[in-house]
Amino acid sequence: MTLSHPSSSENSTPIAGVQKISTLIEGFDDISHGGLPIGRTTLVSGTSGTGKTMFAVQFLYYGITQFDEPGIFVTFEESPADVIKNACSFGWDLQKFVDEGKLFILDASPDPDGQDVIGNFDLSALIERIQYAIRKYKARRVSIDSVTAVFQQYDAASVVRREIFRLVARLKQVGATTIMTTERVEEYGPVARFGVEEFVSDNVVIVRNVLEGERRRRTIEILKLRGTTHMKGEYPFTITKDGINIFPLGAMRLTQRSSNTRVSSGVKVLDTMCGGGFFKDSIILATGATGTGKTLLVSKFIQDACLKGERAILFAYEESRAQLSRNAYSWGTDFEELEQKGLLKILCTYPESSGLEDHLQTIKSEIAEFKPARIAIDSLSALARGVSNNAFRQFVIGVTGFAKQEEITGFFTNTTDQFMGSNSITNSHISTITDTILMLQYVEIRGEMARAINVFKMRGSWHDKGIREYVISDQGPEIKESFRNFEGIISGSPSRIAGDEKNELSRIVRAFQDKTEEEG
Repeated sequence: MTLSHPSSSENSTPIAGVQKISTLIEGFDDISHGGLPIGRTTLVSGTSGTGKTMFAVQFLYYGITQFDEPGIFVTFEESPADVIKNACSFGWDLQKFVDEGKLFILDASPDPDGQDVIGNFDLSALIERIQYAIRKYKARRVSIDSVTAVFQQYDAASVVRREIFRLVARLKQVGATTIMTTERVEEYGPVARFGVEEFVSDNVVIVRNVLEGERRRRTIEILKLRGTTHMKGEYPFTITKDGINIFPLGAMRLTQRSSNTRVSSGVKVLDTMCGGGFFKDSIILATGATGTGKTLLVSKFIQDACLKGERAILFAYEESRAQLSRNAYSWGTDFEELEQKGLLKILCTYPESSGLEDHLQTIKSEIAEFKPARIAIDSLSALARGVSNNAFRQFVIGVTGFAKQEEITGFFTNTTDQFMGSNSITNSHISTITDTILMLQYVEIRGEMARAINVFKMRGSWHDKGIREYVISDQGPEIKESFRNFEGIISGSPSRIAGDEKNELSRIVRAFQDKTEEEG
């Protein structure tokens, strides 16, 4: 992949419109339509712990490593030694760049003895030092972290605005593309602490770390990019061992190829019900109450891939590895053997262990590394607990979009709250995203509990409309004939249809017709 961006030298031919410099921060160039405007200042604002400093450091790091552009990092809160040490956690050797003259860390942190090193209400000395460093190192990128520390002791908003304006104007004059971080008090309050920083900056980016239910959710929003376009709204992101990773779900396009190739579910009768099996790059959802046999179908789906020599990953969020292996073994599937052969990978995690963005990043990373033909998630409903509907839907879009992009067949389960009777699949906010929906439920027949299965939906294919009996034996799943003499199965209150003799005769005729078609 060739990495390049337009030159911003003073002798270049003027081009209409605003040119942008690529940040290479995962996902940011997508939502900003190409990166940050060259030669301008971008204010990155957020509460404590939202990732502002990391954004500023990552911007410089990729500039040095990918574009060979020297950078200047101005720190007001941490010592240069702490900045370098923190960057090491992400594999970024800033000390090496400092030694090579590609990075200069300007220490503007307060004097521990209480002396003001930058002067009272005056940034002139600091501005001159920054300008001198830019010229000496031929820096193209500058990060300032953070201006809040400079003015937190001052109350005069007019003075704050004047000094920031002077700083921004001088940086623009020397042609530096700058990131300037600032703190805000509330996640959805004023953009910056003093209420004036955003008005003197050309661009404003807001990062948030909101507590939703019992989990925190990080999002990023581009409030403005003066003179150029960008995507609107909040986009989830996470912080990984490689830095900030944004999920530009709004930038996803429905351009995935659709395959006519079928793959087996691992259950022959279910394949017949689906018109010959699932489509290769489709997303299948099995939904039903607990104990209806959803995980069993997942096990057979995974086993079928491995028996064909294909790789598969099972992401489990409700059962441990030992439980999954024991249950699968009782149905004739040896997960441990498949893992030893390198065909299967099982990842068991508590849903509450991290946010949805972290789970999504883990899924994407594991898929990229293991390169499976099939994946399964058991279950989505476990991940949906304690998060907003919008966050959950974005997570599902992220998983399904990535799976389709990689032409992977995905099988997900969803546990409904209602034990018997009809269940609203649309309440899970995922029915429109999936290609095939299998509905499993309990029904009472002649005073006994029975399981039922039907193909509720299947895009692009004929499928069986019947509601069939679903039995779990020591051999695994057995799908039998439809409940032909009953109605009201879906509602959970089945009743016997009048005229059983006539119905039985019709059943015999249909069976004879089916046998004749098979022999013919």
